[in-house]
Amino acid sequence: MSENAGSEQLELIRTALPKAPRAAKAAGEAAAASDPVAAVVVDTGLAHLDRPFEYLVPEALADTAVPGARVKVRFAGQDLDGFVVERKAAADHEGRLAPLRRVVSPEAVLTPALLEVATQVAARYAGTLGDVLRLAVPPRHAAAEKALSLEPPVPDPLPAADGPGPAWSRYPAGPAYVARLAAGESPAASWLALPTTEPESDWPAALAAAAAATVAGGRGAVLVVPDHRDVARVDGALTAALGKGRHVRLTADQGPQARYTAWLKVLRGHVSVVVGTRAAAFAPVRDLGLVAWWDDGDDLHREPRAPYPHVREVLLTRARVEGTAVLSGGFARTVAVQQLVDDGSLRPIAAASVRGAVPRVRVAGEGHELDRDPAAASAHLPSIAWRTAKAALESGPVLVQVPRRGYVPSLACQTCRTPARCTHCSGPLAVGGRAAEPACRWCGRGVGRFECRQCGGRELRSSVVGARRTAEELGRAFPGVPVHTSGAGAVLDTVAATSALVISTPGAEPVAEGGYAATLLLDAWASLDRPTLDAGEEALRRWLAAAALTRGAAVGGQVVLCGAPGHTTIPAVEALVRWDPAWFAQRELADRAALSLPPTVVMAAVSGERRAVEAAVAQTRFDEDVERLGPLPLGDDAVRVLVRVPLDRRAAATSALTAMRAVRSARKEPVSVQVRVDPPDPAS
Repeated sequence: MSENAGSEQLELIRTALPKAPRAAKAAGEAAAASDPVAAVVVDTGLAHLDRPFEYLVPEALADTAVPGARVKVRFAGQDLDGFVVERKAAADHEGRLAPLRRVVSPEAVLTPALLEVATQVAARYAGTLGDVLRLAVPPRHAAAEKALSLEPPVPDPLPAADGPGPAWSRYPAGPAYVARLAAGESPAASWLALPTTEPESDWPAALAAAAAATVAGGRGAVLVVPDHRDVARVDGALTAALGKGRHVRLTADQGPQARYTAWLKVLRGHVSVVVGTRAAAFAPVRDLGLVAWWDDGDDLHREPRAPYPHVREVLLTRARVEGTAVLSGGFARTVAVQQLVDDGSLRPIAAASVRGAVPRVRVAGEGHELDRDPAAASAHLPSIAWRTAKAALESGPVLVQVPRRGYVPSLACQTCRTPARCTHCSGPLAVGGRAAEPACRWCGRGVGRFECRQCGGRELRSSVVGARRTAEELGRAFPGVPVHTSGAGAVLDTVAATSALVISTPGAEPVAEGGYAATLLLDAWASLDRPTLDAGEEALRRWLAAAALTRGAAVGGQVVLCGAPGHTTIPAVEALVRWDPAWFAQRELADRAALSLPPTVVMAAVSGERRAVEAAVAQTRFDEDVERLGPLPLGDDAVRVLVRVPLDRRAAATSALTAMRAVRSARKEPVSVQVRVDPPDPAS
């Protein structure tokens, strides 16, 4: 954005701003003797007012209106929440200042480091500081604030550590990484975890060992994992590594009091380690020394609220601001993390050899031998998958990963395989239960008499079989074998080591004691054929996560990938068979670079009503090297325009988008537009 263009947009904002708060001091109310002016970030929710405003600090509030405290201020005729970000001796505003209404709490919840991180995150995603602060600082709970001691307790001594432990000894670079953490250094690494059925060597133990080494070096750690089941596993490992009382759990699904109590324990220095979901990414750990996150590709790491930051970027920003070590772990590696490895920001940590530790992977098509394996036909399984499961059930449980939940979530024409659509709303047709008739998933109308729009065929077939239908079919194919399901609404945490079939959707796989004897990955084509940019990456991540719960090949563990196309070589399938996620990530990143796709470029999406989007894009003062793609129709009158810029022009592009949002907010445009930087899939 040029200097003149930027000045023009800023002038537009200034002319639309409400007058700075001007009110005479209350009668008899004296200003604070020292630093009587407070700069306050006011929660207005408006992009053009996303800056600090100056207020007078009354003498009665001089000791409590500290930087970082929550306050109430008068703004535009109403009382609004805000944070004091600075106290100073003189105001920049020439008129009289309105006084602070009251201090909600003298607790300095907005630390200088947290403020800087939130400011940088807002700038990176073309958002507002207020939006990020709502994500970063949980709502106050007065009872929790009063109940928790101000002084941190004296912690028990750390359990004795004998070297890096078994979890990190499996990697050539692991012991050195842990030793540098204990020495107070700040190494940065991308860690490809090696699966194991031994809890003391598994990835939760490795994260706990890294945190323990950081604490031994006199610093704290933030560990972020996708969901509450992962939190529970790492929580147990941290208790074993640190002892009780040295860490807290912090998740968005905790009650208000429990969450705020955990937050205060971190803020007041009662604990130095926090584990949680994305809500923990901003936890104000004192003397932070390590930020770590597990399974970068899990979509739970992406905040669904504006400005939609990813945990990875929040933690990397914290690492830059606070000078911490970095650890990104997973069984797979995303292209975004691979890019950090390629540019030297992260150093790779991986096992020297995976053979024996990982299960044997075999690929099966969709066919079955009717005469030889009638049970396999009744279960709609390839023969090799049925025989593998039958043999494995003699020594333990078998995991069956199904890519879709429900019964039969997708139907197609039996003749031409065209997806079946509703004649009323064009929604997809599905079967909701064993005795149910096909109906539309959008409007709920029944099909009646089906006729294919392409070929005129009148018969339907299942495109994808859901988890409930799979459980029924496998129950008939393996009579007498217990069948458990894990998915939406009923997610299992663990299963016993006894013979059983466990039907699960991706991400809901329970941990089996001693590992699964075998794992079947069904409908591979359904995972690979998703119309998204990261279809192959996401398919491999899901397959590896399930396969990692299986016993190693050295003790007979097997994985069968069912339904993969057999007429061509597919990189994601090859990476699974070879257990080589680094090779796949490098290949995928090279393909993205050749096509100028994220993360090798910066992509932003401007979405909304057509006229509003066209006006917003026209108002944005981009540099000449910005490429506009679209508008792409989204349905009704909604469209999306994609903006693509080189990586080194990220700051200029996001600054231009931020200024555009501020100008539209100042003008009170009747129709809003959504700006999303780094959308998960630009085409969707």
